[in-house]
Amino acid sequence: MCPDCEDVARTVLMLGHLALYADGLGADQSFIEAVGPSLAVSLPEPPPGTFPPGNNPGGS
Repeated sequence: MCPDCEDVARTVLMLGHLALYADGLGADQSFIEAVGPSLAVSLPEPPPGTFPPGNNPGGS
């Protein structure tokens, strides 16, 4: 796996873990609100061909 692909996979995994944590009892909302957007914004643009033509949520 390419280094950039590993970074994306790791970030998506952390977002998933954060989502699971957010659904648990006693989850710290301040932590979730701080970390969630930071993780999401760290994701790079998806590589070409990830989405079908005309269906890229990023608009490119």
